[in-house]
Amino acid sequence: MRYPVLISLVAALTCSAAIAQTSTTTTTITTDQQSKVRTYIMKEHPASVKVTESVAVGAALPSSVTLHTLPSDVGVTQYRFAVVNDKTVLVEPSSRKIVQIIE
Repeated sequence: MRYPVLISLVAALTCSAAIAQTSTTTTTITTDQQSKVRTYIMKEHPASVKVTESVAVGAALPSSVTLHTLPSDVGVTQYRFAVVNDKTVLVEPSSRKIVQIIE
């Protein structure tokens, strides 16, 4: 009788851990916010920084890459951005990890 309860508990904890892990690595901003980011980047045209490291969601940017703040009207104030290898990326400032690539 104890084994089915134990199995259910293990399954629930495993699912919870998977959901928590997914939510910390996946960032979605609205289509409107993405459009505003693209418009801002096109208007300001910041220089692209070349790096040899991978430019992918979850990868951390080197400290040599300057992170920039987006204006408050864009609505993405919790993240910073950089243009790296001609890709606009949103970055979590404390970890410097890329949370989204804006196409």
